[in-house]
Amino acid sequence: MSVGIRYDWQEAEIQKIYDMPLLELIYQAASVHRQYHDPKKIQVCKLISIKTGGCPEDCGYCAQSSRYKTEVKPQALLDKDTVVNIAQTAKQKGVSRVCMGAAWREVRDNSQFETVLEMVKEVTDMGLEVCCTLGMLTADQAKRLETAGLYAYNHNLDTSEDYYSTIITTRTYSDRLNTIENVRQTNVTVCSGGILGLGETAQDRVSMLHTLANLNPHPESVPINILSQVEGTPLENQPDVPIWDVVRMIATARIVMPTSDVRLSAGRARLSQVEQAFCFMAGANSIFSSDDNKMLTVTTPCPDYDADQEMLNLLGLEMRPPIQRANQVASPAAVG
Repeated sequence: MSVGIRYDWQEAEIQKIYDMPLLELIYQAASVHRQYHDPKKIQVCKLISIKTGGCPEDCGYCAQSSRYKTEVKPQALLDKDTVVNIAQTAKQKGVSRVCMGAAWREVRDNSQFETVLEMVKEVTDMGLEVCCTLGMLTADQAKRLETAGLYAYNHNLDTSEDYYSTIITTRTYSDRLNTIENVRQTNVTVCSGGILGLGETAQDRVSMLHTLANLNPHPESVPINILSQVEGTPLENQPDVPIWDVVRMIATARIVMPTSDVRLSAGRARLSQVEQAFCFMAGANSIFSSDDNKMLTVTTPCPDYDADQEMLNLLGLEMRPPIQRANQVASPAAVG
């Protein structure tokens, strides 16, 4: 399969791709992946929770919501030096992208945001791609993040527009899309994907991909997360997502958004090396790794740097270096 970049996908077209016989789907996605990416390169990322817990939102999956009693306890914003030291360790292990997450509903123009801007600048100056996920933000705030050197902003859609209010009631789907649009007014790249295992149908998954694939340009980064069931949240008893559902989602995303990085994100710790290999074959070209066996909080396990290096060596894969900032500004639709 050889595909061009399109922004006019019909939902029925994407559903037909998603429903292909599995091995044929993987083959077609692998072919598209090789058309646009080096299949030997995997970007390894580190996610840092710079402000943990106490979030006022009611996302039904989230251990950091103040509405649920979980093992995650609220913590203040980390100091800049702590974040820089974590990033330095990550860089030494081959990480090329550091993501900073704060459990906020929205960015506020205060001293904490000023500290985050300083973090972004210092970690960017280390030669790393920096991504932030801080909740909703305005166009002016997005511009300030760009000025600080931010490479990417993460704001996931989570699921389909129709299913969204089942999972979250404290903000709307339009709120999410508005934040993405505010980021698009800058040269900061967009990172937006979803979560599998929320109780959604296959049609919901296709609908979410349809929304993402018709954004022009496509998100440069599309995380595919697997729900980590957290005790104390409304979704604590959700069944595990079958691995082949994960592979189908990755493969379909790869075909309809061929230039995007498709990130095998939360939930990867439960997958074997063989299962992860299928995900890479289907078009995933990024993972999150860690120094502490957690991705964001203790409720989301994550393989460590050494284990991931061993896996990449076994599969003959290489860590991808950071993309230079000049490339992002010149052609934002073509990088991730």
